Amino acid sequence: MKGILDEQMDKWNACVLVPTYNNARFLSAVLDDIERYTSAIIVVNDGSTDDTAAVLTRYTRLVAVVDCPVNRGKGCALSKGFDKAVALGYSRVITMDSDGQHVADDLPRFLDALEATPGAMIVGSRCLKQEHVPAENVFANRFSNFWFTIETGRRLPDTQTGFRLYPLEEMKGDRPFSSRYEAELELLVRAAWRAIPLVPIPVHARYLPAGERVTHFRSGMDFVRLSLMNTCLVIAAIFYGYPSLLLHALSRRGKKSDPGETHGKKEQPRWKKLLNRMKRGASPSLKIETFAKRHAPFSSDFATKLLVYHPSTP
Repeated sequence: MKGILDEQMDKWNACVLVPTYNNARFLSAVLDDIERYTSAIIVVNDGSTDDTAAVLTRYTRLVAVVDCPVNRGKGCALSKGFDKAVALGYSRVITMDSDGQHVADDLPRFLDALEATPGAMIVGSRCLKQEHVPAENVFANRFSNFWFTIETGRRLPDTQTGFRLYPLEEMKGDRPFSSRYEAELELLVRAAWRAIPLVPIPVHARYLPAGERVTHFRSGMDFVRLSLMNTCLVIAAIFYGYPSLLLHALSRRGKKSDPGETHGKKEQPRWKKLLNRMKRGASPSLKIETFAKRHAPFSSDFATKLLVYHPSTP
């Protein structure tokens, strides 16, 4: 059975990537939810020790399952998934978490945003002012947002979300150096340095009560890793990020001020402009001499081309 978005996913050469680690309890519901929209799904089993492998055997329509023998972290799982997607010919990947936090009903929003801004990285933005949102998650997101702005000069409302569309071709082979949760911030920063448009869109987020929620976020250790990552990114920004942003800005300004281009098109020759003006309502009796006075000097070639349009001119 075809999914609701299969044709659009094919059009954009996109698939959904689901990294998972010990989330067998929610994985079936997540995959069932996604399959209503598309069967273009890649799952990365990041060394799960629960029943994840058994759950995945029931899903025969998946594009691919990547098995990691041991848990290496989300950054590593994303890298494996990106590599598999590229090997299968995909150029865009929408990532979703396997803990049931993300809702497949938001997938059309990503494709709508992509339609408006092809080549962009589309970043889901959660509403964190709702019931059951862990306080440490809210703090980590604000902390991450602050440092993202310092490192890129850009603002995003949610730099910790795992619900994103990654434009693999525009990323030019970028893979995170960090292996765990901080990898998602790193990928955003490096995309900004590449001048890839970053487009935030609102998405739903479901948070279960503390006793029912499965999370692998370690508030102490992961916060330390995030701090170390930001230290490295600030240093990299000084020597690489800021100069890259400056070069991209100068390049864009140069293209806008290029006299040979108008709105991305080459400047029309002067004789064509004048012909267009004549066609838009100039009097048929208008003589070449009139144009000569306004636009002289002009070449004999220019006059000849005007005469072709107005053969009655003596």
